[in-house]
Amino acid sequence: MSGKIAVVGTGKIGEALLVGLLKAGRAPADVLVTARRPERAAELHARHGVAAVENAEAAKLAETLILAVKPQDLPALLDELAPHVSADRLVISAAAGIPTAFVESRLTPGTPVVRVMPNTPALVDQGMSVISGGAHAAEHHLAAAEAVFDGVGRTLRLPESQQDAATALSGSGPAYFYFLVEAMIDAGILLGLPRDKAHELIVQAAVGAAVMLRDTGEHPVALREAVTSPGGTTISAIRELENHGVRAALLAALEAARDRSRELGAATGA
Repeated sequence: MSGKIAVVGTGKIGEALLVGLLKAGRAPADVLVTARRPERAAELHARHGVAAVENAEAAKLAETLILAVKPQDLPALLDELAPHVSADRLVISAAAGIPTAFVESRLTPGTPVVRVMPNTPALVDQGMSVISGGAHAAEHHLAAAEAVFDGVGRTLRLPESQQDAATALSGSGPAYFYFLVEAMIDAGILLGLPRDKAHELIVQAAVGAAVMLRDTGEHPVALREAVTSPGGTTISAIRELENHGVRAALLAALEAARDRSRELGAATGA
């Protein structure tokens, strides 16, 4: 990827992408950032050595724009950027629920747009980012977007029709694990363990289980069954999870997250 890159909106995910770009070898002089608050802009400049500019200036100078803003903020931002974005720029939108067609409709006709849904483990270089190309995005545009997000984890291409499902599963996914870990820590306390010990036990169990899922290639059912001895402690716990409808609750939760992603897009007129 050549030319300047601008990260427009530098909250936690935006700054994680900024760090990923720099780790991947981008020179600070080739990366621009924007921030709403002057003190945030000064902080980013001091911490990373990048130039903090206004949104319009970023649009004029950068060949690639990464829009890392909340979906409700995207329409006004696009109106601000549109006069300065020519069709030879690449626009990457990380706003949940907003289709590429909506972004394209606010920009110069023919502008390539790539939609991305990252997640917060990008902050520790373990993110999962789902990428979909718009009507004018060619292979090299998708590859450029992958190069950005590969710097903070892994990327996966999906048809845009599956983005809302991916948002529910991956974008929101870490929160479900945190919720489960929180509940298990509380259970450890109920069983008589000190909070810090329960925390250490459960977090390491979660990390170990995740690495086994990733590195062994085994189906989660096979890995679960390997822990589940006949008449043992694990099967007793699994029975209670099934009796309390945990599986059904997860299915319903992800459907609700997918529907909310659709609603966010509809609320902007997308």
